[in-house]
Amino acid sequence: MAAADFQDPCGDTGAQPTVLIVEDEVLIRMLLSEALRQEGYAVVEAANADEALSVLESSPSPDVLITDVKMPGSIDGFELAAYVRRTKPELKVIITSGHASPDRAIGVADAFLPKPYDLALIVQRLRTLIEAT
Repeated sequence: MAAADFQDPCGDTGAQPTVLIVEDEVLIRMLLSEALRQEGYAVVEAANADEALSVLESSPSPDVLITDVKMPGSIDGFELAAYVRRTKPELKVIITSGHASPDRAIGVADAFLPKPYDLALIVQRLRTLIEAT
């Protein structure tokens, strides 16, 4: 689902936490999104940080942002996380990457998870972050 394909994606979903997934690899994004939906999360998808910024600026914030680092567009996942830290400090951030050092996530993310994805680890980390709020 692209940023322009929905209305109020992070709106009131009751007790269902909302996760914004930012991942340029379509199949990976679909796999992660479906796994999280099956775990009871509402999911909003963005193909890059530019789409994610549109979502964040046009609707209520999700509970958690999961972002890849290396993506096409004007900024990468680290820059997106830094923007979120400055503008929406209550939003939990998970950075994922198969190439970047976890050290770069310090100060801008609540967690760093390596790729390839371990879906059970992502779900566990999400639960921990959401329960902490």
